[in-house]
Amino acid sequence: MEQSKGDLAKTYFQSGANCAQAVLAAFHKECGIDEKTAFRMTSGFGAGMARMREVCGAVSGMILAANLLRGADDIKDKAAKDSHYAYLQILLKEFQQSAGSLICRDLLGLTTTGGSAPTSEARTKEYYAKRPCGDMVKLAAGILERHLQD
Repeated sequence: MEQSKGDLAKTYFQSGANCAQAVLAAFHKECGIDEKTAFRMTSGFGAGMARMREVCGAVSGMILAANLLRGADDIKDKAAKDSHYAYLQILLKEFQQSAGSLICRDLLGLTTTGGSAPTSEARTKEYYAKRPCGDMVKLAAGILERHLQD
């Protein structure tokens, strides 16, 4: 049986990918890009955009994958743009309802705004144990997978 996109995203995260990388990489074949390109495209979206703790990287990865799979490409087609925004809002609202927020710092229980040092943390057993990020990437990829099947 093929691994779910949620489980695959979690595996990518636990292998060292940031949250956005993990979600987009889970869909890289369907998006028509190689794994390395998926990682490069999302490299700056981790930890709430370059460790600024803003929009969750899993959410950013979900949007990027959805854009590549179903996005509007005719910049003059307002109906297509509006339809895609409506689709993305469904995904985002579902993530927000399940996770409680779209914002990295909220999901991590941090109280300060403005980010943190640009140095990523070492990926240790303790790091993975204290973070909800593996569950967030699984959630985001699972939401997108389910909606793509509908």
